[in-house]
Amino acid sequence: MSNRLFQNVILHMREVTDRVIGVIDGAGEIVACADPGRVGSHLESGLSAVASPAEPPQAHGGYTFRPLAGNFARFEYAAFAEGGDDIAAMLCGMAAVALNTAKTGHDEKHDRAMFIKNILMDNILPGDIYVRSRELHFEGTTSRVVFLIRQVDTAELAVVDVVQGLFPERQNDFVISLSEEEVALVKSLADGRVETEDLLKLAASIEDTVKSELTVRTVIGIGTPAVHLKDLATSYKEAQVAIEVGKVFDTEKTILNYENLGIGRLIYQLPTTLCEMFLNEVFERNTITSLDRETLDTIQSFFENNLNVSETSRKLFVHRNTLVYRLEKIKRLTGLDLREFDHAITFKVAMMVRKYLMSREMTY
Repeated sequence: MSNRLFQNVILHMREVTDRVIGVIDGAGEIVACADPGRVGSHLESGLSAVASPAEPPQAHGGYTFRPLAGNFARFEYAAFAEGGDDIAAMLCGMAAVALNTAKTGHDEKHDRAMFIKNILMDNILPGDIYVRSRELHFEGTTSRVVFLIRQVDTAELAVVDVVQGLFPERQNDFVISLSEEEVALVKSLADGRVETEDLLKLAASIEDTVKSELTVRTVIGIGTPAVHLKDLATSYKEAQVAIEVGKVFDTEKTILNYENLGIGRLIYQLPTTLCEMFLNEVFERNTITSLDRETLDTIQSFFENNLNVSETSRKLFVHRNTLVYRLEKIKRLTGLDLREFDHAITFKVAMMVRKYLMSREMTY
């Protein structure tokens, strides 16, 4: 990354001088140059400058050298400019300052991103978060929310670059690669204000961009806003839960907000033993499996139409009496009359619990 960063700086400086300028590493290899064809070659005179005990800048073999920081005794990179005169010394000094500033900014940004990643992954002690955040100049009161972008059936590494492209200059937004399939976006919220619709629109924009540029399908989980940096780990876990709950209860959705998961979130967090006890209380062991596909479709439609018999029969293209007969059949099998609100709620929750257990590869 540093070499590419250096090359960008050098190419900008090339516009103000016709002299060859560039950067060498500690082994004398040219890692950036106004003449791109020389990148990768060695500048032997640079090694002579390294060996010299004199203070920089140093002129050797037709070039002037200056380390980006410190002196030649302990240097990682050095700027060079063609010539051994005062103009070369000036160009070399200007290049060293510009390159060092760019490198320092890049390193700090990288350190900030790694710090955020360590928070998300619980790789840093809570007491160290406050100390490290002050060292990296984080705003302690900025609210942030985590978006977890998970690829579906692919592992395209370019997704992180595409998402990063949506936030190119932002210092408070971080795009972090977590694995081959997952990318996290830690998004700062202006003035701490957040609207659910705004978060959903942002997630939709990310989804559309990744799909259009890479033809990659994604599912995106959104956590709740974190007021403090230490709470980002919670927001990240919530985004994970949102995706997992969606896989069970909302398979058609590709954007899932933790705050809008409804009862599915509660069921997902229950122990499986408690779920089994609940089903045993609601149904006899084989009752639920005795319902055929037609009956289950009828139940689904009845719920979708707010327990309205007339509307449901119209949507199913069946006579009202046929629907009533089916509902009576369900009542005989399960003991629950879906026309009664309390019974309907119990049945709905029981079916969701069963679906959850099946997703955990537990038969019922």
